[in-house]
Amino acid sequence: MDAETLIGWERERLAALVAKDMATADRLHAEDYQLITPNGTAMSKAMYLGSILGGALRYRVFEPTGDMRVEIGETMAVLRYQCRIEVLSDGQHFIMNAWHTDVWMQRDGIWQAVLSQATAYQT
Repeated sequence: MDAETLIGWERERLAALVAKDMATADRLHAEDYQLITPNGTAMSKAMYLGSILGGALRYRVFEPTGDMRVEIGETMAVLRYQCRIEVLSDGQHFIMNAWHTDVWMQRDGIWQAVLSQATAYQT
């Protein structure tokens, strides 16, 4: 696996979250996936994708705003980038810039996201 492939998968993952494409999102997130949100909440894959499916969490925009930095090992890769996020969460509208870090792992020949952390910042 190379950096361009991983960046492509990450862009596909973000697009799936915005489009509420749950089949693609499910495929790209490991069963033990965990998201740490900008406010510090830890969400499992079931909680995160369930919130999107149920409408409690709705991305309007989730896009990188610059280059993605990638470090790749044999079975693990880390991807870091700045992004713009526009989201409705429990009826509240948030627009933020964030640093986003994702850890991807290869298990049984399949690469999936296992951890994401977003840290909001002011411009």
